[in-house]
Amino acid sequence: MRILFLGDMVGRSGRQAVYDQLPGLRSDFRLDFAIVNGENAAGGFGITEEIFLQTLDAGADVVTTGNHVFDQREALEFASRQERFLRPANYPAGTPGRGSGVFVARNGARVLVSNIMGRVFMHPELDDPFQCGERELAACPLGEQADAVIIDFHAEATSEKVCFGHFVDGRASLVVGTHTHTPTADHQILRGGTGYMSDAGMCGDYDSSIGMDKEEPLNRFLTKLPKSRFVAAGGPATLSGVAIEVSDRTGLTEKIAPLRIGPHLQETIPEFWN
Repeated sequence: MRILFLGDMVGRSGRQAVYDQLPGLRSDFRLDFAIVNGENAAGGFGITEEIFLQTLDAGADVVTTGNHVFDQREALEFASRQERFLRPANYPAGTPGRGSGVFVARNGARVLVSNIMGRVFMHPELDDPFQCGERELAACPLGEQADAVIIDFHAEATSEKVCFGHFVDGRASLVVGTHTHTPTADHQILRGGTGYMSDAGMCGDYDSSIGMDKEEPLNRFLTKLPKSRFVAAGGPATLSGVAIEVSDRTGLTEKIAPLRIGPHLQETIPEFWN
């Protein structure tokens, strides 16, 4: 089974890159399942229902989020009625929306997608992500209720992401980090067969400060004073994410590689897709 995960969409240019390129990627490489993190899609802060639906129309099966999930207040309303929209599963009980779900891939496989947020250097500080992950996997074990398990681990600290990957190794198909907007070079298959990457990067303009126009972030570093609001960079965007091939027999990852398409970063397409 072929699965593509795309990192945080940032602003108009980021989401336009997804809308323009995801349909072709699905058809050209016969993708069975695609996930997009959309928490920065609306001007860099949160996501609207319209953007969510447009992302599904472009070919995403599920949209995950993170700490900015409710920056757009309307997300508090549509999160509960949109089953393919996920917010972190370790929000307190009673929070609108859902943190995981089982979805049917194009090849008929059952895919558990879980969105979990780390706690180190993160705000708000949510429930223990490790206990949350344990509960999610116990409720829908790989090889029993799920043919593949994908976990978007939205966190700042690489150490927390790595430890979570080892914690669920052999019980998930893929653990992929989001949030830092910078793609890492540590894509690998862990000893137990779980694909892992510390951060998928962003779908956005890399001539920026992690997706924002660089002038105001630079001003704040230099002066320690705000001059204006952060604004999403609007230049040509790079699509950034990770691709895996999952064993139909075990549900574990057999191949993993980064995907990057666009300016500023070296382009790469998984060789095992050609």
